[in-house]
Amino acid sequence: MARTARIERKTAETQIELSLDLDGEGRSEIATGVGFFDHMLTLLAKHAAIDLNVKAEGDLDVDQHHTVEDVGICLGMAVKEALGDKRGIRRYGHFALPMEETLVTAAVDLGGRAYFVFNVEFPAAKIGEFDSELVADFWQAFSANALCNLHVNLHYGRNSHHVAEAVFKAAARALRGAVEADPRITGVPSTKGTL
Repeated sequence: MARTARIERKTAETQIELSLDLDGEGRSEIATGVGFFDHMLTLLAKHAAIDLNVKAEGDLDVDQHHTVEDVGICLGMAVKEALGDKRGIRRYGHFALPMEETLVTAAVDLGGRAYFVFNVEFPAAKIGEFDSELVADFWQAFSANALCNLHVNLHYGRNSHHVAEAVFKAAARALRGAVEADPRITGVPSTKGTL
């Protein structure tokens, strides 16, 4: 059974088309109009081993916030849809990722309830033209719409680019582990019988 989803979302601020395949090979086609964000989404696809296509048009004349947050909403919705009833998945995933001087740990639970913890302080407010605070906004929107717990902790780091990249890679690797099939589980991975 294909674990794929396609989301289209149109508001007065953004127009987004997003598709993904959870059992992909890390291929991506990303065009959001925000260069650094495109870079983050490209490496997210690679490290989560999902195929991801994103086309977003937003009110970048205002700022980048609506585009970044709304892509997070769409990605969360797509992951939730592609997982279906979540039978046979591992459900939990975690990863500690070093990025030169930076170390980030991410942990995810695809248990059907949204909760987001982001213990990350960026050394700089900007990464090029990208607002560092948008990293948290993206993952908050993702977790709220994927209905998952996502905890991200920065242990240490000096360079804001490295911190952001480590956050995206660690979260991607944690997600990869959580959506993988568990050969020892045939039903839903919960004593409640549903997620």
